[in-house]
Amino acid sequence: MDKTAWRLAHKLVIDYTRMNTTLAVAESCTGGLLAGAITEIPGSSRIFLGGVVAYSNTSKIRLLGVPAAVVEEHGAVSQACAAAMAEGVRDLFGADIALSITGIAGPGGGSSDKPVGTIWFGFSQGDRTKQLRLRFAGARGDVRSQAQRAALQILLGDFSAFER
Repeated sequence: MDKTAWRLAHKLVIDYTRMNTTLAVAESCTGGLLAGAITEIPGSSRIFLGGVVAYSNTSKIRLLGVPAAVVEEHGAVSQACAAAMAEGVRDLFGADIALSITGIAGPGGGSSDKPVGTIWFGFSQGDRTKQLRLRFAGARGDVRSQAQRAALQILLGDFSAFER
């Protein structure tokens, strides 16, 4: 984990502990990088309830309750899937806040509609769920690291990207 991600994760654990807020995450293309960053921080067990790496469509449906119709109609890399993943993991763990990440890290798998580097985030709190699509450049590892850092920023309340 790079220094920026560590600083963000450290701030997240401090802030959520102070607010007595619990967190769960659902990850696809990042494969556990977000959960790993959070649990790297001492004291994270006070706020982090757990995470699910739902890499396959089947795991998104079975573990997170993403409706099969969402995956069939919109694909796993979509606004609807990101929302369903966030809501599903929040409900699964009973967390106050949940965040999901689904995307195309590359080098293959992209299309004209969903190019490599396309990442959807879902943020769920209470009865509200927001979704955000960002596109990152670089090799597979770069895209995954950028998605991890963006997720931490979103969890810290930096919703400026949602306004784009």
